[in-house]
Amino acid sequence: MVKAAEKHMDRPKRHAHPHVHYTVCDSLMRYAEFLGFGEIHTKIDTATGLKAIIAIHNLKRGPAIGGCRLYPYTTIDKAFEDAMRLAHMMSLKAAINNLPNGGAKAVLIKPKLIKDREAYFEKFGEFVNDLGGRYITAMDSGTNMTDMDIILRRTPYVTCTSTLGMDSDPSPFTALGVRRAIEAAVKFKLNRDSLDNIHVTIQGAGHVGYFLTKELIEKGARVTIADINLKAVQRCVDEFGVAVCHPNQIFDIKADVFAPCALGAVLNLETIKRLKVSIVAGSANNQLAHHHYDTLLHEQSILYAPDFLINAGGLIQVAVLYNHRDIKKSIEQINNIYHTLYDIFERSAFENIPPNEIAEKIARDRLQ
Repeated sequence: MVKAAEKHMDRPKRHAHPHVHYTVCDSLMRYAEFLGFGEIHTKIDTATGLKAIIAIHNLKRGPAIGGCRLYPYTTIDKAFEDAMRLAHMMSLKAAINNLPNGGAKAVLIKPKLIKDREAYFEKFGEFVNDLGGRYITAMDSGTNMTDMDIILRRTPYVTCTSTLGMDSDPSPFTALGVRRAIEAAVKFKLNRDSLDNIHVTIQGAGHVGYFLTKELIEKGARVTIADINLKAVQRCVDEFGVAVCHPNQIFDIKADVFAPCALGAVLNLETIKRLKVSIVAGSANNQLAHHHYDTLLHEQSILYAPDFLINAGGLIQVAVLYNHRDIKKSIEQINNIYHTLYDIFERSAFENIPPNEIAEKIARDRLQ
């Protein structure tokens, strides 16, 4: 009787894990369907520790392009969700900026220790190559140009390599696009033809935040910056003489423009109420904590520049450089963000619809 009871008790334990796994997979599948996917590929290599996901959202406009993110995700489902969310955003970026590419993203679940980084990224390069050109990889958080060079040994479907020159670093080009967007917003909202003495608060002094500060200072703007990384903040102070505030105070400063250049989802019910600016325009992805918060900003007469449009400078640069090897062409297309955004602002005012809603409709129409 004891043995029979033990066997009976074992059954739910054996089936509990598959049931939970199914529930997670079912949720992720519904999320993929909601976003309009697409393809999702995985690769596991125990020898190198590689656990990779490549999410290809859309191929209707051409080969999908998107960065390779190396990050220590706490769970597999969070890695999948991030890959899908970011790939969807890349499709919108490519479409709204008329690139001949679809959107994709690779996420690598960073192990505690990468024993051999070269072997690790060579294996990832093989994974990319197996997709036959449907996905073109690039630098992203946690990866660098050296990693892209290693990937190049195994596949031609990679950009941001040293063979393309130092101009393959996307950060300065992302900053250029955001600066052009700020100029368009200042012209539309404040009727100012220059950034001279325009006060911009920047949340985040990382790669893009640093280059955006440089762009703005060169155009005569005043900058207040905040970041939890004090070393990054000090660099901006030393080089540009900017003002500094505590990260928790950045939403409370009276200024002309607020530029989120760090984490996503920073615009929520609490922070939007605290804003004392006329314009929000920054490089961070997915700045709106809820999709409909663009309406709240619109109702408060705060002009919001859609993040997936204005932070696409890096994508434009790596895509054009990969497709044409023409840096001048990429800069010309990045500068066009000004005109695309200004047209959206005009349509927003005429139709009384938030700019983000209009930009998303334009991008989705082009994807279909």
